[in-house]
Amino acid sequence: MINFRDDVLPLKNRLYRLALRIIPNTGEAEDIVQETMIKVWNHRGELSTPSSAEAYSITICRNMALDALARKESSNVSLDESPYDTLDTSETPFQTLTREDSRKWVHKLFQQLPEKQRTIMQLRDIEGKPYKEIAQELQISEEQVKVTLFRARQRIRQQFEKIDRYGL
Repeated sequence: MINFRDDVLPLKNRLYRLALRIIPNTGEAEDIVQETMIKVWNHRGELSTPSSAEAYSITICRNMALDALARKESSNVSLDESPYDTLDTSETPFQTLTREDSRKWVHKLFQQLPEKQRTIMQLRDIEGKPYKEIAQELQISEEQVKVTLFRARQRIRQQFEKIDRYGL
């Protein structure tokens, strides 16, 4: 039997980041995480190990966020950016502007990826999960994870290069 406080509650930040990547609305993401926690609590008797609770939680959160996104029928992203804590004085204003613009384009391209590619890229590149764990969570093979991640990265790179070369 799992312990909710020790095994499930520590997942709330990861679940929030996952929900926020799919539904770029903080309020909705918080609601999804809360509903996920309730569902995990209601099914705690069926979960035998902390790793099964984690996989179940992530699957539930992902599915609920995708359902909310489908209901909303919108993939618009609000780019509420937090200011940098420290200023890099070695950069010129042009370099700072270029870096910020590039980051915004990559974020926008990331949001335009198909759901599966976006989820795998989120889990691997942002959360740093190993391929095996991603495969287990998404119930696909490790090879599918690697291929999907490669295609997602390649798609972002090609589209970014196309944008970057525009006008030259």
